[in-house]
Amino acid sequence: MQKHVDLAGKRGLVVGVANVHSIAAGCARAFCGAGAEVAITYRSDTSKPFIQPVVDELSVPLFLPCEVREPGQLETVFEAIDKTWGRLDFLLHSIAFAPREDLHTSVVNSSAEGFALAMDISCHSFLRMAKLSRPLMAEGGSLMTVSYFGADRVVEDYNLMGPVKAALEASVRYAAADLAKDNIRVFALSAGPIKTRAASGIAHFDELIDRVRERTPSHQLVSIEEVGRIAAFLASEAASPMSGSVIYADNSFHLMA
Repeated sequence: MQKHVDLAGKRGLVVGVANVHSIAAGCARAFCGAGAEVAITYRSDTSKPFIQPVVDELSVPLFLPCEVREPGQLETVFEAIDKTWGRLDFLLHSIAFAPREDLHTSVVNSSAEGFALAMDISCHSFLRMAKLSRPLMAEGGSLMTVSYFGADRVVEDYNLMGPVKAALEASVRYAAADLAKDNIRVFALSAGPIKTRAASGIAHFDELIDRVRERTPSHQLVSIEEVGRIAAFLASEAASPMSGSVIYADNSFHLMA
């Protein structure tokens, strides 16, 4: 793999690989292709076999369980990283969840419980990871989370996840300000729609894909490899002046009225 960015000697944590086709998998490949070493997590024993091919492909040294709703499990991941590496250079957070019944109804009809759960898993978990990363990034580092255009504009059928992703992007800005003195950069990577397992939960997703392709200037959707290359850049010091930004990886779809 051609190196677009040099991450040789860096070590990062990738949270949210679902299978070989997920955005996080594309990012993990790009990190490793640029010379980094990564740790990868899995949510449960049921999901583990779907992620194992990515772990094997990249010779991942740390493959750790991480269900963010399970008390203490996220802390255990960072303890393992500290014990094995003693530091962390970058983190990619690529997890999101909303109960199906809340995702498939209008935002005003979403339940308080469903909204709170979606916010906790999809947004606050990033801030928890930022807090745990901080002592491991004594020499600085990069924190990245994956967002979507629905945070900024109303996207049909995106429903509850719109305000949740908006909160995630606001959290990026505030975290970037909080951590600037520690030389820790924080970014939201807003990827265009990609046929992933997570996206399959959105109602009428195939129609959404077709609408986006038609309105994108190049009429081409973004790939996980392209998103990965941007993530690798954001993991490097070269992206330092951009901390706090939402970086769009959608082939300019977000520019269109």
